[in-house]
Amino acid sequence: MTAANQNAIENGNTVLGIEFGSTRIKAVLLDKENKTIATGSYSWENSYIDDIWTYSLDEIWEGLQVSYKNLVKKVKEIYGVEITRIASIGFSAMMHGYLAFDEDDSLLVPFRTWRNNITEEASEKLTKLFEYPIPQRWSIAHLYQSILNGEEHVSKLKYMTTLAGYVHWKLSGEKVLGVGDASGMFPIDIKTASFNKQMFNQFDKLVESQNFEWKIEDIMPQTLKAGENAGTLTKEGAKLLDPTGTLEAGSLMCPPEGDAETGMVATNSVAPRTGNVSAGTSVFAMVVLEDELSKPHPELDLVMTPTGKLVAMAHSNNCSSNLDKWINVFKEAIEELGFEVEINNLYETLYNKALEGDKDCGGLLAYGYLSGEHITGFEEGRPLFTMESDNNFNLANFMRVNLQSALGAMKMGMDILLKEENVKLDKMLGHGGLFKTEGVAQKFMAAAVNAPVSVMETAGEGGAWGIALLASYHLNREENQTLEDFLNQYIFTGQSEQVIKPDPEDVQGFEEFMKRYKAGLSIERAAVENLN
Repeated sequence: MTAANQNAIENGNTVLGIEFGSTRIKAVLLDKENKTIATGSYSWENSYIDDIWTYSLDEIWEGLQVSYKNLVKKVKEIYGVEITRIASIGFSAMMHGYLAFDEDDSLLVPFRTWRNNITEEASEKLTKLFEYPIPQRWSIAHLYQSILNGEEHVSKLKYMTTLAGYVHWKLSGEKVLGVGDASGMFPIDIKTASFNKQMFNQFDKLVESQNFEWKIEDIMPQTLKAGENAGTLTKEGAKLLDPTGTLEAGSLMCPPEGDAETGMVATNSVAPRTGNVSAGTSVFAMVVLEDELSKPHPELDLVMTPTGKLVAMAHSNNCSSNLDKWINVFKEAIEELGFEVEINNLYETLYNKALEGDKDCGGLLAYGYLSGEHITGFEEGRPLFTMESDNNFNLANFMRVNLQSALGAMKMGMDILLKEENVKLDKMLGHGGLFKTEGVAQKFMAAAVNAPVSVMETAGEGGAWGIALLASYHLNREENQTLEDFLNQYIFTGQSEQVIKPDPEDVQGFEEFMKRYKAGLSIERAAVENLN
C-alpha cells in the first residue's frame, strides 16, 4: 500500500479536503480508493471582541497553511515524497455568518460567525416577510440587522459570502458556493437549486428606501450543486495554500460546502428519511425530508444537501464546550492529589459513569450555555448547574445531566420535526467529538430522538473527509451518476456500523428531564440578566 500511495502522491492522483471547524482546521488527503493517506490539523479558537464572536483573516490563512503544512510533513515522513500536484481539492467550513467585502475586496467589518445571536429583530422581520424561517445566524439576517442598525459599511458592500466561500474564492478566483452552504445564507428555490428570486425581489423592495447601489442578487455568490464546475486552483491560490511554492496550480476544485453538508456526506445521509447528528462545540441534527414542512418553525433551519434536497435542521449553538470545562476541573483535582490521568481515559470513565445515573438525572438541572441559544431565545448565555436540596446529587447524575442538557435545545427542535410535523426518520448517524466514547452519547441521542442511532467506523474522519469525498465525486463521477449512488457504490459498501436502539426507559427519563429543562429556562434567564 505504501508503494501505491507513493505513486499516487508523485503522480498527483490524490484528493484533498480541508474543513474549518470551530476549534480545529483539518486537512485530509485521499488516494484513488478514497482511503486516507495522511492528515494534518491546526487548533484555533474564536475570539469575543466588541461583543462579536469572530476569527481574524490572518488566523484563517495561518490555520489553512499550517494544517496543510502538517499534512505535507506527514506525507514526507511516511512516504518519503513531496506533494507537488493534487487532482481535486475541496474546502468546507462552519456555515452561516457574515463576511462582507467592498469593491477592493477588503473586509468591511470583522467576520461575524454563526455563534452570534445578535440579529433577533432582523430574523423575526425576514421570517415574517418571506414566510420562511430565517435563523439569527444566517447571512441575510446579519446583513439586514446591519441595515437596521444603521451601520455605515452596508453602503460599500460589493460581495458577501461564507467562510468556505471566501477561502475558495481566494484560491480559485471564483465567487461560487455549494448549494448546501448557500442555503445557510439565503433561502433556496427547491426547483432551481439556486437562491429564491422571489425573495430576492422582496428583500430589495424592503430596503428600497436605503437607496443602495447594490441589489441583493448582485452581491451573492453563484450557487452550485455537487459535481458542477467550480474552477481550478490558481497560481496565486497555490501560493496561499503552500507558501513554499512546491504545490502546482491547476487542481480541480469542487463547490465549497458547509460543515452540515460534509457531515451528511461523511455519514451517507443524503437520501430522504436519513438523518445525521454532529455533536461537538455545537450540535445539529438533520433529516432529509420527503416533503416540505406544513409551516415555518423558528426553531428549525431549512437547508439543502449538496445536491439540492431539502433538509430540516435543529441547530443548538451549545453542546460539549461547557462539559469539557467540567472534565478539565476533574483532571485538575486529580493532578492536585499527585496523580496523572490521560485525558481520553478520563473522558471515557466519566462518560460511562453517566450510564449509571437515574433516567431523569436525579432531578438535577444544567445549562451549558457558553453563548446565546436561539432555540430557547437567549442572545447570550451563562453556564448553570442547579438542584433542589433533596435531589439525588452524585457523580453519575452530574455527568448524565450535563450530557443530556448538551442535547436539550436540539431536542426541542427535533420534537417539533418528529412529533408535530410527523417527519419519518429511519435512523440517525452520529459523528463528532461527543461520540468518541463508544456507546454513551449515542445512547442518549437515541433516547432524545426515539430512533436508532448508528456510528460508523469512519465517524471520526468527520467533515474534512466529507469534503474530500465531494472533491472525489467531482473528479471521478461517471456521467449522470448521482452523489447517492457514488457514495453507496464506492465509499460505504461493506461499511461496519454500531447501532443503538432507544431504550423505552431512557426515552421516558429524557422526556421527564426535558419538562424540567423547559421549566427551568426562567432560572437561566435570571442568571443572564443578573450575572453581568
